[in-house]
Amino acid sequence: MKQYRVGVVGATGMVGQRFVSLLEQHPWFQLTALAASPRSAGKTYREAVGARWAMANPMPEQAADMVVLDASDVDSVAKKVDFIFCAVDMKKDEIRALEERYARAECPVVSNNSAHRGTLDVPMVIPEINDAHLEVIASQRTRLGTKRGFIAVKSNCSLQSYVPALHPLMADFGVSRALVCTYQAISGAGKTFDTWPEMIDNVIPYIGGEEEKSEQEPLKIWGRVENGSIVPAASPSITAQCLRVACSDGHMAAVFVSFDRKPTMEQILEKWASYSGAPQALKLPSAPKQFLYYFEEADRPQTKLDRNLENGMAVSIGRLRPDTQYDYKFVCLSHNTLRGAAGGGVLLAELLAANGYFD
Repeated sequence: MKQYRVGVVGATGMVGQRFVSLLEQHPWFQLTALAASPRSAGKTYREAVGARWAMANPMPEQAADMVVLDASDVDSVAKKVDFIFCAVDMKKDEIRALEERYARAECPVVSNNSAHRGTLDVPMVIPEINDAHLEVIASQRTRLGTKRGFIAVKSNCSLQSYVPALHPLMADFGVSRALVCTYQAISGAGKTFDTWPEMIDNVIPYIGGEEEKSEQEPLKIWGRVENGSIVPAASPSITAQCLRVACSDGHMAAVFVSFDRKPTMEQILEKWASYSGAPQALKLPSAPKQFLYYFEEADRPQTKLDRNLENGMAVSIGRLRPDTQYDYKFVCLSHNTLRGAAGGGVLLAELLAANGYFD
């Protein structure tokens, strides 16, 4: 595979740090630019991040000595890279404008941000589920007036545990409705227990905007490309509650689901065990070998034990059983800053690279 030069815009935040960590020794992607706010620009990455480095592994030495660029200086960043990962902490309208500036500068953007998830010619991709949505990039390039530049986004981290579990069941059995309660780690807010001591021994039953994303974004993922836009699916009906819990990493979901054609438990388990997608077929570097992993034990998956399954890129499922109000219920788990954020972004970039979108 061709080698690509990569930049991380928003490199000093928690997701940006995770991108930097994942790019160390990546077989396809070479980190050549780091960018952040003007207050970090001109400093080395080590100086800019300082004591805020939140990863378990040490800061990569190559990144530590790189001088941070001003993220708003699009031309300076774009000339150093073949594409960027974007994980900035700004207002949505500012993010939309910044990402479009990079795209119009012929610098493709793989975004962790929510600003463009509702843009109908911007693919929002879970690589194992809706890789076909990448074809909408051609229409986006026409709108932007670009040859190489485009924006592709990953979905919200809160739904990347339960949407993969529901997806393999849809074609044969028709998911009609789902109720989902998510239990989300503090790293999803860019925090650690050192920076958010109020979360120790605590649960907060509100995460701003998260429930709307959990209910609406799956419909775009399950939508179809039509006349250069993504038309969201009309169903299933999803209702969600999202809670912040005292875990460092890992988003868990309790899922209740009903079907148009009720399957047996054995059929559900078979669908989960056999399901794979484009990343597995293409043998992408970050792809888990087994996308969905079912635990037979009654007390699994557990956040602390199972969030790092397959380098944090697999989705864990357990406790499948009949329900009195819905057809079935189960729990599932994904690592929110790996599968749900930077790792999912790297996997999306690998999918784009394998399909020639950065060439």
